[in-house]
Amino acid sequence: MTDIIEGRTRVVVEGIKPQIDGGAYPIKRVVGDTVTVEADAFADGHDVISCVVLYRREGAAAWAEAPMEFLVNDRWRGAFQVAEIGRYEYTVRGWVNRFKSWQRDLGKRVDAGQDVSLQMIIGTNLIAEAAGHAAGADADQLRAYAEVVRMAGLDGTRLALSPELAALMYRYEERLYATTFTPLLSIVVDRERARFSAWYEMFPRSASPEPGRHGTFADVEARLPYVQAMGFDVLYLPPIHPIGWQFRKGKNNTTEAQPDDVGSPWAIGAAEGGHKAIHSDLGTLEDFRRLVARAKEHGLEIALDIAFQASGDHPYLKEHPEWFRRRPDGTIQYAENPPKKYQDIYPFDFETAAWRELWDELKSVFIYWCEQGVRIFRVDNPHTKPFAFWEWVIPEVKRRYPETLFLAEAFTRPKMLYRLAKAGFTQSYN
Repeated sequence: MTDIIEGRTRVVVEGIKPQIDGGAYPIKRVVGDTVTVEADAFADGHDVISCVVLYRREGAAAWAEAPMEFLVNDRWRGAFQVAEIGRYEYTVRGWVNRFKSWQRDLGKRVDAGQDVSLQMIIGTNLIAEAAGHAAGADADQLRAYAEVVRMAGLDGTRLALSPELAALMYRYEERLYATTFTPLLSIVVDRERARFSAWYEMFPRSASPEPGRHGTFADVEARLPYVQAMGFDVLYLPPIHPIGWQFRKGKNNTTEAQPDDVGSPWAIGAAEGGHKAIHSDLGTLEDFRRLVARAKEHGLEIALDIAFQASGDHPYLKEHPEWFRRRPDGTIQYAENPPKKYQDIYPFDFETAAWRELWDELKSVFIYWCEQGVRIFRVDNPHTKPFAFWEWVIPEVKRRYPETLFLAEAFTRPKMLYRLAKAGFTQSYN
């Protein structure tokens, strides 16, 4: 038998929209959006009920509320605005409104010419009770209303049915035995650029004005006015890290690299470092930070590629060999999507026993680049990593840097893309 928490609770609240998978995932909005909430709400019998939408910033102690209006067939609607970046919570509360029920029935009795003297006493008591919850001028006004209603007569009846009294009573009548929908529902509120942005991709090493010379961040900086003039607001850079030498790919993806071939930027990691290092030919960390700042001056944001994989020269292979999967012959499994082979990169083994340490390290990659001023990430092939990881790491990053946006580069199926969106990705393309 189910334990009864409060047997006097009579209102049912259900069918709330919007919500995703019963509240398992947050809905998404941008700053300034109006969130419209609908719910089914009803009670046994014929009493009148009232409903409100409750909402607050996650972690706040107090709830704000927005009134809900009755639509049809026990359906209610209310709305509120989200004004800040971050996470919000919302729910619906419904209760039997004793004064509205009394006021409705009083009107019917008056219309029928019935004696309402006893009903006026009931109303007087309700008003006096509400006055006890009010203060200042509102309390004085409610006490005055109670006195007039108690005297009954034409004036008392007219006042008892007035919308002005109803409005005051709505504010101060005790909401006995209210029902609040659980579990609480969530909203992730992002900045406007989450809704729409225009991206321009540029390989920094190709930005040099001199044929044959490796481009630098300074060369990219010189091209910022060009990108801005075309109407873009995001400048996306493929990986800017050191590139591995083992099995380095040559031109047009050939497996034999020539001595002057620079390799694929997605083969991340060399002796100089990995995902938190910068390819020395591009410049220094200070050069990169300067580029981020100069881009902002041109109305642009730098979006950085995040590819969670490693070349054979990445320090991770020596420091954390347990993060990679080995084949029966002892070699590390390189990336494949048969018949395609990517001999120059090794995927992480997310089924490793050391998965917690792996997750923490990958989170630190996002945090590091956020510390350098990056707030947009284009994530390479997120659908080839566990959904549980994204459901954890994206909120972790946004908790510290709530304005961060994530683009999923996922060449996959619609349901996979939808799950990535639920996991926290802001945008996607395939």
